[in-house]
Amino acid sequence: MSVNSISNTSSLMVQSLVNMRAQLDDLQRQLGTGKKSDTYAGIGLNRGLTVGLRAQLSAIGGYGDTIGTVATRISLAQTSLGRMSDIGRGLKSTILQSTFDPDTSGKTTVQKTAQSQLDELLGLLNSQVGDHYLFSGRNAGSPAVETTDHILNGDGSRAGLKQLIDQRNQADLGASGLGRLDITAPSATSIAIDEDAVSPFGFKLASVGSTLSNAVVTGPSGTPANVTIDLTGGNPSAGNKIQFQFTLPDGTSENITLTATASSTPGANEFTIGGSAAATATNLKAALTTAVGKLATSSLAAASTLAASNDFFNIDDANPPQRVDGPPYDLATQLIDGTSSNTVSWYIGEGGSDSARSTAGARVDQSLNVAYGVRANEQGIRWVVQNVAALAASDFSTSDPDAAARSSALNSRMMVNLDTPAGIQKIATIQADLAGAQTTLDATKTRHQQVNSTLSDLLQNVEGVPQEQVGAEILALQTTLQASMQTTAMLYQTSLINYLK
Repeated sequence: MSVNSISNTSSLMVQSLVNMRAQLDDLQRQLGTGKKSDTYAGIGLNRGLTVGLRAQLSAIGGYGDTIGTVATRISLAQTSLGRMSDIGRGLKSTILQSTFDPDTSGKTTVQKTAQSQLDELLGLLNSQVGDHYLFSGRNAGSPAVETTDHILNGDGSRAGLKQLIDQRNQADLGASGLGRLDITAPSATSIAIDEDAVSPFGFKLASVGSTLSNAVVTGPSGTPANVTIDLTGGNPSAGNKIQFQFTLPDGTSENITLTATASSTPGANEFTIGGSAAATATNLKAALTTAVGKLATSSLAAASTLAASNDFFNIDDANPPQRVDGPPYDLATQLIDGTSSNTVSWYIGEGGSDSARSTAGARVDQSLNVAYGVRANEQGIRWVVQNVAALAASDFSTSDPDAAARSSALNSRMMVNLDTPAGIQKIATIQADLAGAQTTLDATKTRHQQVNSTLSDLLQNVEGVPQEQVGAEILALQTTLQASMQTTAMLYQTSLINYLK
């Protein structure tokens, strides 16, 4: 072999060493990164798949972030709604165990409890996640409700609930305190009961039932309604009764039953049979006036408070709060719209007429949107707030002889209302809607995880390399490289003298 040939062989082996070293570097990069190539061209024939796969994985990641955010919002909204339900049940329990115990400020234990729970309710309705207010509808960047003080007491020139309740009480009781009824004697032997005007205020005559012998009872009839009792035919018998049914401003009904008695000292809701029909008519009129007056200062006043609270809280963008058109309030015949300059609006979020759920939505998949909006003025939420607020806004003076009866009448209505009567949306209905959205989020998240795993595996197959295979190739290449380097070193040590030897 010529020296020239040895030299050429050595050069080839050096080049081979360089190539193997480059290959070893690439294998070590693959082992470290897990990627087949650090260039798009080096991926191979399937490189076209990577762009689409990465786009899909990126979209799934974005949907996952959205799902996480929405899930947090819904979870907090559910917690708040659950607590609102608890407040209603808790207040009902307090009412059951309560007695009439007003302090020097005119507040009973029940009312003080209602005040603190109203504070909590309004705080819950202003819950937020980050800068997103949960109960403001589309106005998620601002609070949903006003402060407790403004709602109850007003704000400067704007009236609050307490002022509207006072005005409504005046309108319902009327100047005579008889619930806007006129009780008169058209003749010596007859009594007439008339509603004083066509209006939403005071007692409404619903029906009259009578077992009074010798009496002629007519009505209710006419507009405004009228009832007459004519005793021209003679006196009734002891034990005969007459019953009046009245509809109150909150939609409830109350009865007054008067019983004829021969006693000269009649008891409550009794009237004495006189020596003549005229004397009996006078006694019946006096008994009816007394009974109506007591009912007006108790049940009617309580119903008036709840009606005023409903008119104040039942609002949206198209329906402002309602208030009595006055003064004078005791002669008022209609309600008018409160304005932003004269009446506090308790709900300051977005109050559209469309579904509250549609006010907040999120795309959690390519073709799937989840609706999860809530408005504080939704009927189920509002119902609890307006009843708790009506109780908190009432006052009972220790010097008022009718205060205990009025408190009892209000509490009895609260017991019914806090159970959420049929036809009124329940908070549980809103919770069920949100629970449906939560179920959708959970199912979508699970599906995304499965798709993400599948697509990641496919992308790994295209871009990645098996770590075990790369490790084996590195070991094999290192062995080959070491042997080649030793051989090359020996060749470079070969000289003409060594060769001739």
